Amino acid sequence: MDNCIFCKIVAKQIPASVLYEDDDLLAFKDINPAAPVHFLIIPKKHLASLADAKPEDAVLLGKMLELAPKLAAEHGCAYVEDADGNKSGGFKTVVNTGPNGGQVVYHLHMHVLGGAKL
Repeated sequence: MDNCIFCKIVAKQIPASVLYEDDDLLAFKDINPAAPVHFLIIPKKHLASLADAKPEDAVLLGKMLELAPKLAAEHGCAYVEDADGNKSGGFKTVVNTGPNGGQVVYHLHMHVLGGAKL
């Protein structure tokens, strides 16, 4: 998509603080963080929103969900349970969909937030 800011980031036309990249996904720091740790995971394939995903996108969506806890842990937001069953850490994932869902950029993206109790 010619006017999509995230497509331009994928194409390296706009710089981003990249945390992870593979053939399908790109993860980068949010430019307006709402938490001490706040990054986005996007598919390189342009999907306007989660509502636009098709059955053939299931593997891609799964990769996004699988990547979130890995990157969260790498940035200090691991969800852990000790030997006594006490839980600590963690992170929040958010996918805004459509105008009523708060979506501003119409390229599917997952926010991962942590570093504080949210």
